[in-house]
Amino acid sequence: MPRLLNKKVLVTGAAQGIGLAIAQLFINNGATVYLSDINDDLGQKESDLLSDNAHYLHLDVSQEKDWIAAKQKIKTLDVVVNNAGITGFFESAGPHDPENLDMDSWHTVHQTNLDGVALGCKYGIAMMKDSSAASIVNISSRSGIVGIPAATAYASSKAAVRNHTKSVALYCAEQGYTIRCNSIHPGAILTPMWDAMLGEGDARVEAIKQVAADVPLKTMGKPIDVAYAALFLASDESKYITGIELNIDGGILAGSTATPK
Repeated sequence: MPRLLNKKVLVTGAAQGIGLAIAQLFINNGATVYLSDINDDLGQKESDLLSDNAHYLHLDVSQEKDWIAAKQKIKTLDVVVNNAGITGFFESAGPHDPENLDMDSWHTVHQTNLDGVALGCKYGIAMMKDSSAASIVNISSRSGIVGIPAATAYASSKAAVRNHTKSVALYCAEQGYTIRCNSIHPGAILTPMWDAMLGEGDARVEAIKQVAADVPLKTMGKPIDVAYAALFLASDESKYITGIELNIDGGILAGSTATPK
């Protein structure tokens, strides 16, 4: 039996990377998935390649008007995966260290990473009240648990996602809503977000080896590794789980070191 049979799902930031892997896996498990992103060309292309159960939707998660439009289109949901996020290194001027941080850059990162999740939870709850077993899955980061000196806005935003998840979980329980909320904390997952840092060709291969050397399992993770965790938290198999944080990091957070960045 497909684990998300007849479930209606929205995944943000789904044009590539972790979001796309989640959308693909969820569709393979019986869900109807709305893939949303701001990269409309890539998002529509990937959606068209999936199946008739995939639908593309333009959604800038930082803009409440886009969430209102999404709610009007989708109407009801069983699962929301708040995955869209940015590091800020390419989307803002910086710098991002605590001594010299640029406040406009700080706000840019938080508008997507934190405001986007807050809005996703707000409108997710509104669309899931009629579901008999609903789930919100927020994609935070290893960086939301440990400090990142050169990426303070990113780390701060992901830490806030971690805590907001718990508040949403408790709120929904208090209200008697059949909506659970949990966070996933990926670390060292090989996604397009890493491309600029890893380089190309032989340099890329060597850089990946260096990152993997700092991971207890000695390999970088893949988007599907995060997608499997999201599938569990979205499915009824996790019906008694809410407010948790699930680390998908090859064991990095099990030890005392904070590397890799």
